[in-house]
Amino acid sequence: MSAVANDTRAAGVRSGLVFALGAALSFGMSGAWARGLMDAGWSPGAAVTVRMWVAALVLLVPTLLALRGRWGTVRKNAGMIVVYGLLAVTAAQLCFFRAVAVMDVGLALLIEYTAPIAVVLWLWLRRGERPGAKGMIGAVVAFIGLVLMLEIFTGSRIDPVGILWALGAMVGAATYFLLSGRGDTGLPPIALAGLGLLIGAIGLSVAGTTGILPMTWNTQDVTYRFGTLPWFVPVLAVGVIATALAYVLGIVSTRRLGSRFASFVALSEVIAALLFGWLFLGQLPDLLQAFGGALVLVGVVLVKLGEPVVDEVDPEAVPEPVETLR
Repeated sequence: MSAVANDTRAAGVRSGLVFALGAALSFGMSGAWARGLMDAGWSPGAAVTVRMWVAALVLLVPTLLALRGRWGTVRKNAGMIVVYGLLAVTAAQLCFFRAVAVMDVGLALLIEYTAPIAVVLWLWLRRGERPGAKGMIGAVVAFIGLVLMLEIFTGSRIDPVGILWALGAMVGAATYFLLSGRGDTGLPPIALAGLGLLIGAIGLSVAGTTGILPMTWNTQDVTYRFGTLPWFVPVLAVGVIATALAYVLGIVSTRRLGSRFASFVALSEVIAALLFGWLFLGQLPDLLQAFGGALVLVGVVLVKLGEPVVDEVDPEAVPEPVETLR
């Protein structure tokens, strides 16, 4: 029985790794697809809104199925769901897309991926949960990497407004980590994702209709490094593959790997974003930026290693998801 159990666990971990890498690849391409739309005349608000609606509609049926008999739980957590949809999902998405409109995709995502460090600092200031030595060292290493990556001391060519938008995406992602870490809601992860996307889509649509959020879009072909595509191809790609599919893969992988292990594998999303930024847009960081980006990743890993172990790898466990929704 022990050998069978070990084999089952090993199979779950192997398949979980496949799903996690699939999620990272899917999430990582979102910025590149969106940048092509924005270069073709789409506003960041329009690109995010369409992405939200496509993903929300794709996840609508799974969300309704997951919520059968649980609508009381939805009412009980209505406030948290609204905050999740507007801040952890919508604000993170909008800020990220506005960042990639004026700066390289990989750099914007690296800035956003300092979110775990922001979470550690928040918990320290808010709850008195002082980070350990690894966490402190990781935060310092990541900060040094961020300074090098942004070329602050070498005459930065990066739009400062883009940096601010990327930091806004980081705040949204940190909020996501904090809210998704709550295990007392009783909400299925896929249902929380579907409801968050739906609330975000409705909120962005209202903002666009009232003129608060500029909405510009067209049906012109979109040009990428490898060629020209009809406008609906990147729209469907960013909505179905880079959002709905990516999120489902992330949830499945987290259930099989556990949230701690899955969060490490999720760092490969940065590599995927750099890869797609080069393949789709011809964007590559220079040597100093690449070194700074590597330090950021090392710092985040140290911060994650400094966290207390709250779950183990268990194919049968169902922890909360830790993927950020790019």
